Amino acid sequence: AGPPDGGWGWMIVAGCFLVTICTRAVTRCISIFFVEFQAYFGQDYARTAWIHSIVDCATMLCAPLGSLISNHVSCQVGIMLGGLLASTGLILSSFATSLEHLYLSLGVLTGLGFALCYSPAIAMVGKYFNKRKALAYGIAMSGSGIGTFILAPVVQLLIEQFSWRGALLILGGFVLNLCVCGALMRPIALKEDRKTAPEFLEQDYVSKAQKQDLKQMSICSPLIKAWSHECLCYCSWKEYDFLLMPGFMTLAVSVLFMAYGCSPLFVYLVPYALSVGVSHHQAAFLMSILGVIDIIGNITFGWLTDRRCLKKHRHFCYLFAVGMDGLCCLFLPVLQNFPLLVPFSFTFGYFDGAYVTLIPVVTADVVGTSSLSSALGVVYFLHAIPYLVSPPVAGWLVDTTGSYTASFLLCGFSMIFSSTLLCFARLAKKVKRTHLRSLSNDTDTKQHIWTNGAIAYSVTAELDQKDVEFLAADTNSHSNR
Repeated sequence: AGPPDGGWGWMIVAGCFLVTICTRAVTRCISIFFVEFQAYFGQDYARTAWIHSIVDCATMLCAPLGSLISNHVSCQVGIMLGGLLASTGLILSSFATSLEHLYLSLGVLTGLGFALCYSPAIAMVGKYFNKRKALAYGIAMSGSGIGTFILAPVVQLLIEQFSWRGALLILGGFVLNLCVCGALMRPIALKEDRKTAPEFLEQDYVSKAQKQDLKQMSICSPLIKAWSHECLCYCSWKEYDFLLMPGFMTLAVSVLFMAYGCSPLFVYLVPYALSVGVSHHQAAFLMSILGVIDIIGNITFGWLTDRRCLKKHRHFCYLFAVGMDGLCCLFLPVLQNFPLLVPFSFTFGYFDGAYVTLIPVVTADVVGTSSLSSALGVVYFLHAIPYLVSPPVAGWLVDTTGSYTASFLLCGFSMIFSSTLLCFARLAKKVKRTHLRSLSNDTDTKQHIWTNGAIAYSVTAELDQKDVEFLAADTNSHSNR
């Protein structure tokens, strides 16, 4: 049967909602411990910032491991194991005696646990929903913003009442709820899964002996055992051939700069607010605002860009959102009090949620829908290195210059460069197509190209597939006239 689009699927959505709270929201709230860690261990900004960086990096880098465990064992086992690891990491962190201890427990162990939970939970929502998949994902992913809004002031209160050690211990118990979420992830057998083996048998590159072996195997057995080396290479190349596309290469570079610019803000917003005289509760409230407005940006910007008037311009809407977040970072050093920081949190949070929503859309425009799943995996994987490097670099700038100005300016210019790079690539593509249109309007040139096979090959060899299709369609329209 196909996806039920309801029933137990809503329990899956609830489980994924809790998973996003226990993973992404808790990761964001780690920045509230920044000042406490720095004061207790007497270390500089750069060394302390590695904690948050390692958590984010481990979560992104180990995400494929979570998918592997859920595919070959079960989603329930993967999420429960991740919950145990993440909880153990937070509990061990409450007994930390050095920053190196926190690097391993709060950074590596907790990040690994979050990685085993996050991607399998999101994948389970897609298995239970088809027609209402967007609504289901919208509800499930809102846990990150709602969780940040609720947890930020709660964590600050826990630190004041029980110190940072007690707060981490309580968070460790809270994260154990991931095991409950894993228990909710009831596996489902879809019609598409049962068709995997027959479809595989139809492939030309599968030998007769391999087909005979496959017929004798259970469908639940891993088909990888029957694949030849040539088959694996062929499938891998067809799945990731988009990596050589110039458009995707440009997008990948842009994502690196975008991820570098957005990460330090979530680490240093609270310490910066405290440095300009904002109280601890008000600084934590700024993080709460970011979380709530992030949800509004996700929903409203996604709805707006689905309207007919903006649907064709979603690429530029993405560039606009990234550029606006960059401008917010540039103006942050002049915002020296709480009334000015509140509008910043609203603006940055809204556009942060906006461009996060449009990342899959822009990726699909570049690589097409057939390669979207693999391309998104690569795009999110590219976030890992900037997440690891950017907070310590920003902390080193704070230690060197004695202020946050250089750090925030670097973040702002990085995001603006990311937006500008994609903008120029888009404009270059548009100019190229305009030039092709002018060529198709020239009758003599058109006739010469299409009657001389050698010249046609030399011209089209320099064009990508979309440009060739565009030129052919335009030529056919002229010939019909």
